[in-house]
Amino acid sequence: MIVLFNKPMNVLSQFTDEGKWPGLARYIHQKGVYAAGRLDRDSEGLLVLTDDGALQARISSPKFKLPKTYLVQVEGAIARDALVNLRAGVELKDGRTRAARADIIEPPDLWERDPPVRVRKTVPDSWIRLTLREGKNRQIRRMTAAVGHPTLRLVREAIGPWTLGGLQSGQWITTTVQP
Repeated sequence: MIVLFNKPMNVLSQFTDEGKWPGLARYIHQKGVYAAGRLDRDSEGLLVLTDDGALQARISSPKFKLPKTYLVQVEGAIARDALVNLRAGVELKDGRTRAARADIIEPPDLWERDPPVRVRKTVPDSWIRLTLREGKNRQIRRMTAAVGHPTLRLVREAIGPWTLGGLQSGQWITTTVQP
């Protein structure tokens, strides 16, 4: 079984609550499935869950290089050289990231975030679509900060063949689509 879940902000990628942060059990009532990979508490979007251990490993392991696509709202009007650097790979404290696909996009039509992104009247923001084939800890946030554009909002749009489609925040569906 494969479950596609649109994880809201401030929800953990585990079934148990931790302190004031709710876990997946508040949303997903399907027994025997586990998250294949994770999204940080302050990130939103597609989380794939499955009851198939081999599939779970294939989705979450960087050795299979399954592409993961994110919609990223960043601070500032993103410069061309920042995109070039993101595409080439960025040097982080734990090493250089692999080359990524990075494109400027129009602001996507997304659900309201709770809490909303802080708006600064004197600082513009930009949206990029970023596709990675690796998964270092808080990688996108560190990459955008390294090129001078801190992340304001991070939404995973796709993992391999699976996309959010029309799922609203907190909704989930089952699918038979395989990677």
